[in-house]
Amino acid sequence: MKKKEVKKIKVCIVCSSGGHLTEILQVKECFQKFPHFFITFKREDSLELEKKENVYFVEDPSRNPIKFLKCLFQTFSIVKKERPKVIISTGAGVAVPACFLGKLFFKSKIIFIESFCRIEEPSLSGKLVYPVADLFFVQWKKLLKFYGRKAIYRGSVV
Repeated sequence: MKKKEVKKIKVCIVCSSGGHLTEILQVKECFQKFPHFFITFKREDSLELEKKENVYFVEDPSRNPIKFLKCLFQTFSIVKKERPKVIISTGAGVAVPACFLGKLFFKSKIIFIESFCRIEEPSLSGKLVYPVADLFFVQWKKLLKFYGRKAIYRGSVV
């Protein structure tokens, strides 16, 4: 791939703040050479990230239908503006809408990394995003039995 082609690939990193954000930052070397931006929730750790990175903040839906709709519209607006070629996520909250919107409207490639804390059973966001994911990683071998052939075990990101 030529250098100019690499620069054209915009990457969206989408996840909840807290542990999900900590995990995604463990794989920063995978996306740092590309133009990228984050979509997350406003919390202390994400405010710290905003000092160094391009970060968009959206409403934390907290499984509330009204807040989810607000998050959905905010996320659509961001994804429409940025038009990422790739979306990388470690899940929760905003991950599901961003992955579906990116895939359906902008044909983004979806890379999902199931959370490290999911040892015994899959997360809700993992189960929902799995059908649209182009690459789907689990951090525990036990989780392979819950997902189809597309799931890949490569160990922990932590």
